[in-house]
Amino acid sequence: MAGDPNAPHFPRSAPIDAYGKGGFAFAGMSHRGSLLCLPDAIWAWDVTDPAKIDRYSLERVFAAANSIDTLLVGTGSGVWLPPPELRQALKAVKVVLDTMQTGPAVRTYNIMIGERRRVAAALIAVP
Repeated sequence: MAGDPNAPHFPRSAPIDAYGKGGFAFAGMSHRGSLLCLPDAIWAWDVTDPAKIDRYSLERVFAAANSIDTLLVGTGSGVWLPPPELRQALKAVKVVLDTMQTGPAVRTYNIMIGERRRVAAALIAVP
């Protein structure tokens, strides 16, 4: 992704059409690396390891919390237990955190946006 780091990769939400090989396909585009999918935009996300997920890496989620009910975190191919302080910080802004491997997270995200739910997804790319 080139240009303004404050510009979204895609200016609205969209279903994820495919994932794997280190990236994702959506809205007729392909993207290498992880994604942060918010109700109003899809952003490149520089997290490659679930251990790096924290309030700072999820800053855009916190900023948009009033339009999000659920945050799905796709943890790549491993399992990750979020630190209690992160879960509490999200709970304080009324966002439910649900973590799973990236494949199930993509499928759940697609179903939820199809149902017009207020969902965001932080998706770590898988090989």
